[in-house]
Amino acid sequence: MSTPGSPRRIVLFGATSEIGEQIITRLAAGNDLVLAARRPDALTDLVTACEEAGATRVETVYFDASDCAGQADVIDTIEESGPIDTAIAAFGVLGDQDLAERDGAEVERILHTDFTAQAVLLTDLSARMTARGRGDLVAFSSIAGARVRRPNYVYGSAKAGLDGFCQGMQDALRGTGVRLTVVRPGFVIGRMTEGMDPAPMSVTPDVVAEATVQALTSRRSDVWVPRRLALLARVMPLVPRVLWRRAPR
Repeated sequence: MSTPGSPRRIVLFGATSEIGEQIITRLAAGNDLVLAARRPDALTDLVTACEEAGATRVETVYFDASDCAGQADVIDTIEESGPIDTAIAAFGVLGDQDLAERDGAEVERILHTDFTAQAVLLTDLSARMTARGRGDLVAFSSIAGARVRRPNYVYGSAKAGLDGFCQGMQDALRGTGVRLTVVRPGFVIGRMTEGMDPAPMSVTPDVVAEATVQALTSRRSDVWVPRRLALLARVMPLVPRVLWRRAPR
C-alpha cells in the first residue's frame, strides 16, 4: 500500500493513445508506471520519455482492450508487483460511420471498444480499489455523447452510454475512498481525427492531458475540455430535433 511520499503505481490502459502519452509523461516524476497496450513493442519511445520525466520504474504489458474476458488477468499480472493507485482508460476508436450504417460488424466494433470494454475494465478496477478503500480512475467521454448527432451517431451513442455508466459509478463510489474522474473533450485534433475538418472549440491532446492532470491534482470528478463546452452541453438538448438532425460533424 502506498504511503505519503512513496511512489504511486499508475497504469495507462491504451498506452499508444496520444492523450494517454501526454498524461503519463506529466504524471511520471517519482512514480511507478505501467504502460498497457496491444503493441508493447511500439512503446519504446514512451518508456524513454517517462524515464526522462523522472519515473522511478516503467513497465510494459500486453493489453487487448477488446478481450473483456482477459482484462482481469491483465490486472492480476500488473498487481503482482503492487496494487494500482491510479488507472487511466485511454483506449478507444472513432470508427467509420459510413461503414457502420451498412455493416453491423463495424457497429459492434465501435460499441464494444468505446462502451463495453471500458465499462468492464472500470468495473473490475473499481471493485479492487473499493476493497482497498482507495484509488483513482480516469475515463474519457466526449461532447459527442451529450446529444447524439446524425453524422457520428454510432460513436456518439457509445460515448453517451459510457457517460451514463460513469455517472452511475461515480454515485456508487461515494464514500468508498475511490474516485472516478470523467473527462469530456470536444473535437481533438490528432491521429484519430486526421483528415477531418476541426470543429469549433477544438483542442489538442496536450490540452486534454493538462486538464486531466489538473483534475487529478485538484480532485475534480467532472472535466470539460475546454470548460465552456459544459455550457454547450446544457444547451444542446434544447435544440429542436428538426434543426439538430442537420448538425454538421
